[in-house]
Amino acid sequence: MASSKKAVLGPLVGAVDQGTSSTRFLVFNSKTAELLSHHQVEIKQEFPREGWVEQDPKEILQSVYECIEKTCEKLGQLNIDISNIKAIGVSNQRETTVVWDKLTGEPLYNAVVWLDLRTQSTVESLSKRIPGNNNFVKSKTGLPLSTYFSAVKLRWLLDNVRKVQKAVEEDRALFGTIDSWLIWSLTGGASGGVHCTDVTNASRTMLFNIHSLEWDKELCEFFEIPMKILPNVRSSSEIYGLMKISHSPKAGALEGVPISGCLGDQSAALVGQMCFQDGQAKNTYGTGCFLLCNTGRKCVFSEHGLLTTVAYKLGRDKPVYYALEGSVAIAGAVIRWLRDNLGIIKSSEEIEKLAKEVGTSYGCYFVPAFSGLYAPYWEPSARGIICGLTQFTNKCHIAFAALEAVCFQTREILDAMNRDCGIPLSHLQVDGGMTNNKILMQLQADILYIPVVKPSMPETTALGAAMAAGAAEGVGVWSLEPEDLSAVTMERFEPQINAEESEIRYSTWKKAVMKSMGWVTTQSSESGDPSIFCSLPLGFFIVSSVVMLIGARYLSGMP
Repeated sequence: MASSKKAVLGPLVGAVDQGTSSTRFLVFNSKTAELLSHHQVEIKQEFPREGWVEQDPKEILQSVYECIEKTCEKLGQLNIDISNIKAIGVSNQRETTVVWDKLTGEPLYNAVVWLDLRTQSTVESLSKRIPGNNNFVKSKTGLPLSTYFSAVKLRWLLDNVRKVQKAVEEDRALFGTIDSWLIWSLTGGASGGVHCTDVTNASRTMLFNIHSLEWDKELCEFFEIPMKILPNVRSSSEIYGLMKISHSPKAGALEGVPISGCLGDQSAALVGQMCFQDGQAKNTYGTGCFLLCNTGRKCVFSEHGLLTTVAYKLGRDKPVYYALEGSVAIAGAVIRWLRDNLGIIKSSEEIEKLAKEVGTSYGCYFVPAFSGLYAPYWEPSARGIICGLTQFTNKCHIAFAALEAVCFQTREILDAMNRDCGIPLSHLQVDGGMTNNKILMQLQADILYIPVVKPSMPETTALGAAMAAGAAEGVGVWSLEPEDLSAVTMERFEPQINAEESEIRYSTWKKAVMKSMGWVTTQSSESGDPSIFCSLPLGFFIVSSVVMLIGARYLSGMP
C-alpha cells in the first residue's frame, strides 16, 4: 500500500508558517493540494514591561529547523520521499521587527512583536509633524500612523539600543520582518544569505510606497530610517535563494531546494482561500483576527477605519493586487490569556467545553483591548475590560464572553468593510486555528447574521505560501489557473437566532467598547520607568479584583 501511495504522489511543496503563537512546517501535494504531513512548535512571548511584547529571533529560527526536521521524519515514516519537495514557501507574522548583524548572524535585540505598545509616545510626536491637510504617510502606505507597524518599532530600536546604533554606524545592521530574517538565515545567513522581503510584508512597514512598489525616500526621511539596512523588495512568487542548512542534519536534507514563495500570513490565507476575484473576502482567526477583501488592481482607501494593503503579486511580471483589511489585535490571544494568566483553562481546546456548559454569557461582556483597539477605532488608550458581572457570573460565562468578543470584533470590521465596498458580503469565508471551535463558528454566524463557510482543510495560510512557491517561475509545479485549482469541501454554519436578538447583543457590546477607551495616557511604557505599576489603568485593578473574587469561588469548581 505504501509503495503504491508513493508512486502516485506528484511534486511536493513545503511551507514554513511562522505565526505569533507557533511555528509550523507543512508539506502539500502540488497536484491535489492535499496536506501530507506537518509539525508544530509553540513560540514563547516575553512581556518585559507592561505593553511590551517580544520574542527571541533565534528561538523562532530554531523552531523552523525543528519543524522541518520533524516533518521530514514523519514523511519518511509514511514512505514519502522528501526529495520530491521541489520548493518551499514562507508565511509569517507581519510587522514584527528584527535587526541583526550581517557579519555574525546574531540578532541585536529581541524581535519587537506587532502587538507591542512601547512606541506610543513616538507615534504621538510623529503625528504632530504630519500636516493636517496632507497625510502623506497614509496616502503613500494605506496605513494610519500606529504602534502596529514596523517603522516606529525600528525607530525605537535605533533610539534606544546601543548595539543597534553601533551596528548601523559600522554598516553591519540589517532590518527585516520575520520573513526577511528567516529567508536570510535559511539561504546561508552570514555566509551569503539573501536579504529580501516581498511586497505584502513591505506594505506593512510604513516605509513602502504601495503605488510605486518601492521603499519611499520621503517616508524613510520622515522616520529617520537609513535605507541601506532595508531588504530588497521582491514579488510574492519567485526564487529568492536556495536552502543552505547543512548544520541541521535532518533539515539539511532539503539543502538546495529553492525558497520561492513569500507572503505575510494574511495575504497567504487570502491566496489559500482562492480569493482571487475582486470582492472576495476571508477572515483568519489566529492570535489576532484579520478580515481581508480583495479589491483587485486598484487601491481602495477606507472611510471607515480599515487599512489599504498589498494583497499579493504572484510573479515578477504579474500585476499587483490590493486588499482592504480590518485588523483585530486580540482574538486567539484572549484564549491564551485565559489559560496562561488566569488559569481558568488548562488548554486552549477547553474553552469550547466551558462555553457549551452555559450557552450564554448571561450579560457578561469582554472587550480584550490588551493592546488598545485596532480597526475600526485605532484607539491606543483602550484597555481590556470585563463588565456586566453579577454574583451569578462564573468562569463559563467569562469563557463564553471571550468567544463572543472575537465575533463582535469581526462584526465591527465587516460593517466597515460593507460600507467601504458598497456591496455587503453574502457569506464569510473563515480559516485559522480557532475555526476548529464549533461554538465560535456558530456564534459568528449568529452575530453577523450571514452564513460562515469554513474549508475542511483549515491550513489555508500555509497552503497560500505553498501555492506561491510552487507556481514560481523556474519551479512551475503548481498551476494557479482557475480550472486547475482543487475544489475545496466546505462546512457551513447558518445563523440560528433572530436578527433582533443579534442586534441587541451587538449594541450592548458597543457600549462596553466605549467604556474600554481612555484608560491610559502615554507615560512610562517608553521611558522605562521602574514604577510601572503606577501607569496601569484603574480598570486593570478593578477587573483583576473582580476576577480574583470570582476565581476564589468558582475556579475551585464550586457551582
